[in-house]
Order: sequence, then C-alpha cells, then structure tokens
Amino acid sequence: MQSKDIKVSGAAAAPNLKYGKQQFDWRNYIVYFAFIGVLIFFSIVLNGEGFLTSTNMLNIARQSAMITIMAVAMTFVISTGEIDLSVGSITALSALTAALALQAGYGLIGGLVVGLGTGLLVGLINGLLITKAAIPSFLVTLGMMGIVKGAAMWITNTAPVPIVHDTFNFVFGSGDLGPIPILLIWTLIIAAVGHVLLRKTAFGRQTLATGGNESAAKFSGIKTGKIKLLVFIGTGLMAGFAGILYAGRMHAGRFTFGEGDELSVIAAVILGGTALSGGVGTVIGTVVGSLMMGVINNGLIIMGLDVSQQQIVRGLIIILAVAFGRKTLKK
Repeated sequence: MQSKDIKVSGAAAAPNLKYGKQQFDWRNYIVYFAFIGVLIFFSIVLNGEGFLTSTNMLNIARQSAMITIMAVAMTFVISTGEIDLSVGSITALSALTAALALQAGYGLIGGLVVGLGTGLLVGLINGLLITKAAIPSFLVTLGMMGIVKGAAMWITNTAPVPIVHDTFNFVFGSGDLGPIPILLIWTLIIAAVGHVLLRKTAFGRQTLATGGNESAAKFSGIKTGKIKLLVFIGTGLMAGFAGILYAGRMHAGRFTFGEGDELSVIAAVILGGTALSGGVGTVIGTVVGSLMMGVINNGLIIMGLDVSQQQIVRGLIIILAVAFGRKTLKK
C-alpha cells in the first residue's frame, strides 16, 4: 500500500517535472498587471496634471502608508478565514489615547506605548470573544467597531487633541529622511516583517493551514484557536500603530481618523490575492493592492471626484475583487 502511494505521488508530480519547472499561472499575478494598467490609465487621462511626478508618487506613498500597514496585518486574519471590521475605529481611539498621553507629559515613549497598548487591548478582546466565546468574527468586530468609535468620541467629547511634540510628529508621521518620507520607511519595515513572518516561519505556515482546513490543522497538532487569537492581536496592534502615524502626520488625535479604512484595507488584501475563504495569503500582493488603491484614490481626487464618489468606486472595486477571486479559485 505504501509503494502504491509513492507511485501516485510520483505520477502527480510528473507534469511539472516534464518541463523542468512549475508552469506559469497568470492569475497569480493579476494584481501586478492591474496595478500597471491603473498607472497607465491615469497617466494618459491625467497627462499634464502632474500625476506621474515624483512629488505625487511620494504623496501616494504617504497617503497609503496607514492602509498598507493595517492591510499587512489583515492578510493574516483573512488567511485564517476570519475578518476584522474594527481596524478603522481602533485607529482613531489609538491616535487619541497617544495624543492624550503626550499631552499629559509622558513623552514619545509613553505616547507610543499607550497608542500601541490601546490597539493591542482591543485586538485581544476581539480574539478572545472569537476563540473562547465562539462568536463569528464578523459580528464581534462589527460590534467592536461601534463600541470603539463611541469611546473615541466620548473620551474627548469629539474634540481634537493637538500634539506639539516635534520629535513624535517627525518620527511617526511628518518627517523625511532626505527625499524619503518617514511613513514610507515604516511601511517598508512592516511589510518586510509581515512577508518573512508569513512565508518563512512556522507561525505563517500554521496561519495558512488554519484557514485552508481548520479541522485538518487541529488534527496535525496546530492550536488553531491560539493562531486566531494572535492574528487578531496583530491587527489590533497594527491598527494602533496606524493611529499613531495618523496622529504624527496630522499633529493631532481625532475621532474621525480611520473612517472607512476597513473597506480600503479589506480591498487591498483581496486585490492582492489573499483568499477571502482563507488558506491563501500574500503580503507582497497586499502591499501592491494597497498601493493600487492609493493610486486610484489619488487619481480620482486629481480628476475632481469628491469623497462620496470615491467611496462608490472603492465599493465597486471590493465587489469586483471578491467576484474575480472566487472565479479564479474555482479554476
């Protein structure tokens, strides 16, 4: 029986060995083709409007930074077959708590710790409710979105909290190292860590296994509940960090930060090639998907579309991304 299994395995592998390498599947690279297509489209439509200038490209990187950072963490959540709708609200609350800590005189480290701690705490609560109370992640994070949003409005009575700490503002938002924005550097660091974590570590493999087939993952010894708890803590932490970056860039904490960001984050992850059903995830694809969302938003602004019209386009992109992803997975 064992020798028969070996023969079947060898036969199954034969088609790939026949050509000496794995066959190219263009569907795995659709986000890159789409990104190039979007760039070409706006370059033609906005010719002479300064769209392709280095200044505008760096501006897109700044605008996309917080979305990209949250999307890297969301890649892990969606790879497990779950979802987190509370990231936008966590961003606002973390920005406000970091600003309040700075205002109280706790300094740069204090503001950083309080902001990150806020995100981590909400992520931990989300994870515990999902893994211990067995409540679906959609319902938990939808409810948490409202709770956290209300808390952000309540603690300051909807008033902004200014940040006058120049070092904090420089390091976490408005600074540049030469021509390179600080926000771009933070984005590259988080993306690199996320890629290595997903592709090169046991945690990343266990994350994908949990989303691919949770029952099989449990039988193989993977503590799927622990994996899900950790990925939700991760999204809370990165949403908190995104809030700190928002605060540093805008020199204030506001309850409006992160409004609608959950849609952009989810769109970036799905556009990047992560399966909404779980089991398949790519951080690099997520980063490209986020940049593509940034390019689209930037192009629409230059074209003169208002925020409401951008929301419509963003919603259509999510629907098309999910529909196309389901189609390609069936193939």
